[in-house]
Amino acid sequence: MKIEIWSDIMCPFCYIGKRQLETALAEFPNSEFEIEWKSFQLDPTITPQSGKDVYTFLAERKGISVEQSIEMHKGVTERAKSVGLDYHFEKAIISNSLTSHRIIQLAKAKKLGDEMEEIFFKAYFTEGRDLNDPETLIELAVKAGLDSNDVKEVIENENLYLNNVHSDIHEANEIGVQGVPFFVFDRKYAVSGAQPVEAFVQTITEGLK
Repeated sequence: MKIEIWSDIMCPFCYIGKRQLETALAEFPNSEFEIEWKSFQLDPTITPQSGKDVYTFLAERKGISVEQSIEMHKGVTERAKSVGLDYHFEKAIISNSLTSHRIIQLAKAKKLGDEMEEIFFKAYFTEGRDLNDPETLIELAVKAGLDSNDVKEVIENENLYLNNVHSDIHEANEIGVQGVPFFVFDRKYAVSGAQPVEAFVQTITEGLK
């Protein structure tokens, strides 16, 4: 079974959804699954926000108080904890995910897409790493198994893998993806959002019939 996942590494529910899918897949030890990560940007217009934390940034974007923003993030942190993830929004550094997506496309070409997604998710939500910083991106990509020179080339040449990213986003629009994570199973079934493990198990069971 092929599973395509539209995701943005700045999306907290995408990391949660990844864990829930992985838990579901463990229920099918005798089945083979091919995972393909697809690029999606929740907000392509985001720019680095020097000195501004995620709580303030979201409060300004949504027209709510910083206190309300903090409470919203607490709820997401608790949800992440329920699937074994340790979120630290107080450390998160706002960045545009486009360059990271282009590196993920490079990783996909090297059959390392899943590894790269995991490392970028953890770097952003748990470790508070700066994904605006080229050296950080190179370090994380090498950790996933990529060659540092290949990664540096992608960072320096803004057109490399850009068409791949845009193609994924265009495809998402074509099939009516409204938000991420969005999971497509063998182009027959879809699951939208970080659904409970049971929803993934049910969909996979149906798809394998």
